[in-house]
Amino acid sequence: MLRLRDITIVGSMGELASIPAGKTLINTIYAYSYVVAQQDAFFAEALTKCDYLMPDGAGIVKACRWLRAKSQPKERIAGWDLFMYEMQAICQRVSRPKVMFLGSSEKVLSLIRERAASDFPNIEVVTYSPPFKTEFSDEDSQKMIQAINCADPDLLWIGITAPKQEKWTYRHWDELNIHCHCGTIGAVFDFYAGTVKRAPLWWQKHALEWLYRLLMEPRRMWRRYIIGNAKFLYYIYKESRHANMQ
Repeated sequence: MLRLRDITIVGSMGELASIPAGKTLINTIYAYSYVVAQQDAFFAEALTKCDYLMPDGAGIVKACRWLRAKSQPKERIAGWDLFMYEMQAICQRVSRPKVMFLGSSEKVLSLIRERAASDFPNIEVVTYSPPFKTEFSDEDSQKMIQAINCADPDLLWIGITAPKQEKWTYRHWDELNIHCHCGTIGAVFDFYAGTVKRAPLWWQKHALEWLYRLLMEPRRMWRRYIIGNAKFLYYIYKESRHANMQ
């Protein structure tokens, strides 16, 4: 079981600059992933054993304060924020960087390539669309690993939805012969491609991005946000009681 009180979480956007170059795994944690990790031990391990864990959610930031957790993040670092920071940073470090996007459909990846060509003209974009499956076969995974290793990117993004993306990357981390930062960023692929609209700034600033997504996609998101948020509050309360009993 993942306990928010005990894990190390990045404290602010300013700390991103201190992440050293080289092979580095970066995950994000938010209310839904915290809930799933309570019942999925391998997912909890994948989240906590990465090199850097970003607080992608106001609920995580507030819960850390309420629990008096070891880590006290000052602000939310959304997957989008991590993505834009790393894309800009790699352009400053490497003259002609190669950035790989693994995940999503060919349609989304083609839109990503188009936008990146405009936003970051000096970046060479490499993409790979794995099959849409609940579980990847060994053959699927080997093809994905080979695609990454052959590309030898300067920055790697994996977007195959949580918790699958974190678990897959953690399971095969030692097989990835890369020298770069790797971020698991899920929905950011769709946000950047424009196939899913991100919440307007007002909603983001008032910690209501989850509500915006629920209103935009109620049939797909209701279980994640209505049931998931209720479970998040329950598990945080349970963790608080456990801490007080020690």
